[in-house]
Amino acid sequence: MKLEKQQTIKQDVSISGTGLHTGQKGTLTFHPAEANHGIKFRRIDVEGQPIVEARVENVVDTSRGTTIAQNGVRVYTVEHILASLRGAGVDNVLIDINCEEPPIQDGSAKNMIEALKSAGIVEQDAEREYLRLKRSVSYFHPKIGCEIVIEPADDFRMEVNVDYNSQVLKPQTAVLESMADFEKEIAPCRTFVFFQELEMLLKHNLIKGGDLSTAIVFVENFVGEEELQRVAKLFNMESVGVHEGGILNNTTLHFENEPARHKLLDLIGDMALLGKPILGHVKAFKPGHLANTEFAKLVLENLAND
Repeated sequence: MKLEKQQTIKQDVSISGTGLHTGQKGTLTFHPAEANHGIKFRRIDVEGQPIVEARVENVVDTSRGTTIAQNGVRVYTVEHILASLRGAGVDNVLIDINCEEPPIQDGSAKNMIEALKSAGIVEQDAEREYLRLKRSVSYFHPKIGCEIVIEPADDFRMEVNVDYNSQVLKPQTAVLESMADFEKEIAPCRTFVFFQELEMLLKHNLIKGGDLSTAIVFVENFVGEEELQRVAKLFNMESVGVHEGGILNNTTLHFENEPARHKLLDLIGDMALLGKPILGHVKAFKPGHLANTEFAKLVLENLAND
């Protein structure tokens, strides 16, 4: 395998917007960082501007997103940022954030990876270190039926299969043959939710910053006009309907298997918490943030024991 150099960005770049769950308006600013720095967040809104390192050991919550914390300071919903950095090939960056949760943007990694590319990606005078496994690692969560396996390899590939036992969101598969394909094939794929979950999320004080443009909404059961209009009002829309394919008519799918591709995006981001890129072939069935991060911890344990 050809030796590769570590990379950072050429200059600062910022993105602003609203956090999906907290509704906080904030700005992320990516700064170049020296070789071997890794990916770190700096909470500039907190006294002393504490650092939160993007490492799986710092995961403290995985409900509706991956939250990391260090010394009592949190950063919510980091998975899309981390996936964007991996997709752009950025190893070292310091990310200033002036709130608890990064902007959701359109629910994908598209805008973030475009911002990173606009800043310029530069090589550094240090070799990129890959994590290499000597044997396969398997994770299984019996309650949710999730299984993730990685086989040793000299390159990186990923396959994700999802099945929600749904009539509108059929079982589907997404494949990433190379990280070189991430920007075009995976980054534009948005998060998704079932219509029936929206009210529950609102009741639990989540998706404060959500609007119907930040997610694909699947409608499993019949929804009457009155309920549709009530939801439209909650999200400050004049009206909303349902496409024949079973999704709200505020959007159309970028890919037929966009949900599976988004789950692949999430898994890339959660695996970035390993701290370094890994070589291997990953196959996942019904992944989610809890399983993804537990799997990453298991991989680290295996690497430490080899």
